[in-house]
Amino acid sequence: MPISYDNLWKLLIDKKLKRTNLKELCGISSNVLAKLGKDEPISIGSLEKICISLNCNIENVMSFVEGETNDGSK
Repeated sequence: MPISYDNLWKLLIDKKLKRTNLKELCGISSNVLAKLGKDEPISIGSLEKICISLNCNIENVMSFVEGETNDGSK
């Protein structure tokens, strides 16, 4: 089941933060930021850093997209 980080991007807009701010604030690597941008899986540790730094829950960061497979087909 594919992952979507649309909730994270909306949260960043609400908090008036940019992706580079997220990287610095959370202490995540450029590779993790790139994976987020491509809706690819990241580690639980990285998700934890994001949630703690933004004071939010995991559902505010990611969601699973139902009805699609990992390759984008239905």
